[in-house]
Amino acid sequence: MRPLVAADPSAIGGNRLLGRLGSGGMGTVYLARSPAGVLVAVKVIRADHAADPAFRARFRREAQAAGRLTGRWVVPVVAADPEAHEPWLATPFVPGPTLAEAVGGYGPLPVATVRTLGARLAEALTQVHSAGLVHRDVKPGNVLLAPDGPRLIDFGIARAAGATTLTAADAIVGTPGYLAPELARADGPAAGPESDVFSLGCVLAYAATGRGPFGAGHAAAVVFRTVHDEPALDGLPDPLREAVSACLAKDPAARPTPAELGTLLRPAPAPAPVPAGHVTPAPPEDTDWLPAPLPRLIAELSTRALDLPAPEPTDVDAPRPGPRPTRRRLLLAGAAAVAAGAPVAWSATRARRRGEAAPPGDDSLPTLTLALIADLTGPGRDTGRAHERGMRLAVDRHNATAEPVFRLALRAADDGGDLARATRVAAELAADPAVVALTGPTWDEAVPAVAAACQAADLTLLLVSASTPESPQAHGRTVCATRPTDDGLGLPVRHYLTQVRPTSATAVVEDDPAGRTGWRITRLLQQVPPGGGPVTVHRMPDGAGADFAAVARAVVEAGAQAVVHAGTSPERAGRLARALADAGFRGARIGLQHAMGPAFLAEAGPAAEGWVFAALFTDPLAVPAATGFVAAHRSAHREPPARWATEAYDAVGLVIAALTALGEDGRDRAGLSRRIFRVAHQGLSKALTFDAYTRSLTGVRHAHLYRAEAGAYRYLGPYADVRPGA
Repeated sequence: MRPLVAADPSAIGGNRLLGRLGSGGMGTVYLARSPAGVLVAVKVIRADHAADPAFRARFRREAQAAGRLTGRWVVPVVAADPEAHEPWLATPFVPGPTLAEAVGGYGPLPVATVRTLGARLAEALTQVHSAGLVHRDVKPGNVLLAPDGPRLIDFGIARAAGATTLTAADAIVGTPGYLAPELARADGPAAGPESDVFSLGCVLAYAATGRGPFGAGHAAAVVFRTVHDEPALDGLPDPLREAVSACLAKDPAARPTPAELGTLLRPAPAPAPVPAGHVTPAPPEDTDWLPAPLPRLIAELSTRALDLPAPEPTDVDAPRPGPRPTRRRLLLAGAAAVAAGAPVAWSATRARRRGEAAPPGDDSLPTLTLALIADLTGPGRDTGRAHERGMRLAVDRHNATAEPVFRLALRAADDGGDLARATRVAAELAADPAVVALTGPTWDEAVPAVAAACQAADLTLLLVSASTPESPQAHGRTVCATRPTDDGLGLPVRHYLTQVRPTSATAVVEDDPAGRTGWRITRLLQQVPPGGGPVTVHRMPDGAGADFAAVARAVVEAGAQAVVHAGTSPERAGRLARALADAGFRGARIGLQHAMGPAFLAEAGPAAEGWVFAALFTDPLAVPAATGFVAAHRSAHREPPARWATEAYDAVGLVIAALTALGEDGRDRAGLSRRIFRVAHQGLSKALTFDAYTRSLTGVRHAHLYRAEAGAYRYLGPYADVRPGA
């Protein structure tokens, strides 16, 4: 969701607008609250389209028909005004990702999930066709994933002739890659129920493989392949092949009806007879139909729906003339260019004493203080110092900018890795009115206490390296996590075992007694197994009782081709590495960033060679855009940046972008804690953009792969870019 803009109305048809869900050539979709207090999506059609009498008549007719839909798996029209200057319609708001977002971000879905998806969408199409409608645009972007099942949206009502997706009688109907072959020419037959079934077959192939059955590329080429070529179904699991192939028949008459498709998608009955007196267990609950981490994502969306920020005023609410441009405003525009990544001179200064502010410079400029709470002297001091160094370089760079509109100071506080001390220090920083944002802590266990202090003070808290078992936003609306949760570590693991070093039998050593991270990786691999093969799980006890030698023997005897260490201890990961080497295991070995350190290399010895690690931090030495940052760090500290230094530098850049966007009259805690989720900053490590609705980091490919080689860790690259032979 994005904020309303000045030209947006405050309400439409009695629905109070809360934000923008999307905008395109046809119009704009808003999130709104109805007079009854229900969240709805309001789609407003541009007046130039509504000026076409044929379009308005079709809109009126089909909106009335869609309003009669009552099926569980469709999202009906609950209100509409076809006669308005800009016609609009409203549908219930479903807080879930689209199928396109889910598969694009988390990979293909398991067979059981695709079966459920197809059966329920077939049921939805039955309802649509019974109402006298043809959907005409069944595609992944028009399927929402809810906790109890999918929802079919956007019934072809609000589209006009000449667009890529069309509904006029003399135009091609559908989206290339998902339209039926008989509709691929303007003089072809009108869209019918069989066309929707063909599109659903394309959707199911995409859900199961991550690719459309007719490829990608230029629309004309995709349409040509749809008409003349057989679908590419390589990689489609065998249990789905009969149903999907039937849907994709070139002859419309040869395709199944939605009801017949539902039958094809049901699992085959068990061949064994049911013993007398046997009680058949109940089918699993609908809430279990999606693989991790999708249920968690949906839960976050649902939670945020209950905590929406008050919409900002628009010009329609309070019209006023725009301000005259002044030198100050022109400088603000220049600062925005700097925050967006425009090149400026680097300032490689000496390392100042901890807590020392930048030189005073221009006394007429306001100085805003950024605070850091970190373990600077305790067991996590390497990570804490990396944060401080990265942030200081970012502050120096900003203050060295020509004609800055505000100056920054950095106040660093040491918690020593002690929870009581972290709680006390966080309260002190939150009570300092000069502090506008706090970065840290640098260790996981301190997050809840620090977040509570920031929430009470309306102080933005930026998490760079630390994570929590819960969603970061569960700790308060001021928490801004600039890294994915540990769930994101499962994606590079699965990518490596499917694309880089394919395996069909995986063993997971769950070595995380505290239960913070390991079970998440286990669950992902079990629900979406690499290569579709078996995944065996070996759970290790805490303490000295862990027998890694026995686990290694079991792995070899079971014929596993890959071992995943789902744990957080470098020493224990090293013990597993030695045990696997002693047992003669030669398959893929992969661990998580928590175990990736000097202690692993020391414990494993020669057995560390070839181990691959999934991590959420980048290597700035391999990022061309970070050349200046690396040089400045070497100049100031006589060594390259450590892990998380680049990400800490980027966090300051995000704060600068938000403060710049606020303007001189709004640079305070309250303004920053809201604005920071509404700006975008292209950092050195990744692009920092947030969903303004969930306040979570957008994008899911912010993870990397490293490999242990010759007593060091070699950066392989962003995980999605790593290919066989890397």
